[in-house]
Amino acid sequence: MVLDGPRQPLRLGDLPLPSTGPGQIRIRVRACGVCRTDLHLVDGELPDPGRRVVPGHEVVGLVEELGEGVHGLAVGQRVGVPWLGWTCGACEACRAGRENLCDRAQFTGYTLDGGYAEAMVADARYCFPLPSGAGDAEAAPLLCAGFIGHRAWRLVREARRLGLYGFGAAAHIAVQVARHAGQEVFAFTRPGDVAGQAFAREMGAAWAGASTEAPPEPLDAAILFAPVGALVPLALGAVRKGGTVVCAGIHMSDIPAFPYALLWGERTVRSVANLTRQDGEELLALASRVPLHTEVETFPLEQAGEALERLRTGRVRGAAVLVP
Repeated sequence: MVLDGPRQPLRLGDLPLPSTGPGQIRIRVRACGVCRTDLHLVDGELPDPGRRVVPGHEVVGLVEELGEGVHGLAVGQRVGVPWLGWTCGACEACRAGRENLCDRAQFTGYTLDGGYAEAMVADARYCFPLPSGAGDAEAAPLLCAGFIGHRAWRLVREARRLGLYGFGAAAHIAVQVARHAGQEVFAFTRPGDVAGQAFAREMGAAWAGASTEAPPEPLDAAILFAPVGALVPLALGAVRKGGTVVCAGIHMSDIPAFPYALLWGERTVRSVANLTRQDGEELLALASRVPLHTEVETFPLEQAGEALERLRTGRVRGAAVLVP
């Protein structure tokens, strides 16, 4: 499925089978998650990559060809491909172990062709061997919703009461991680989303309500998965003094002005950006210990546009996954 430019519909296209370069592998795609970042790309809310793009960065597939110099992977092995697809390894951020902040980074399904396809190539260094257990479709959401949710959660792992704003693919994984750590979770959805609130309670939330509601108790921290800037003041109003609000999305609508009193009391607002390979390794190791369960709705590859529209309107329970 090809995106020719921002705000254009995805189209079904035939492209040549990609060939591997040095350090790359070719993957036969078995499943690819549909992420909100894909929606931001299609809607033109990310900088225009200036080229036609095959989206998709929650890819599960089988290695079918090894490029020159690839070690540690084998043909037929199941691997996962995440958002971060390449970094320079030489800049200050990379050398400090913060490759997620590399200014020259390349991203799967954005600046690199991704997994809305039958086959793709990827830098072998940025692919994760996947253990047996979870099915292909069930494993796909871990590769972004899981990774970025875990990176955000690590910043607030000491919180006793944790709020999650937006209960979609990332939150339905993060709630399981938080509950495993002994945290009490409060879930916030769009007003009127009774089904989403019920889903949150099924997944372990102690309370679920509308994002405009105050939780029954002050929160120690909150993570915003919904890309809605207006939620930042609401979340600040819900956390106690000394609390932290983490913005976990790659894009967010503008944050409105709010009174300093909401921030005062040593409250903190911060973001997380992209992910590192260490984030992925930690989440995959944790997935088998919890164990993590993902709720997925599958769609044929050619229905990628429908899956994105369902995501846009909040009509996906858990995560949407394309299956070629």
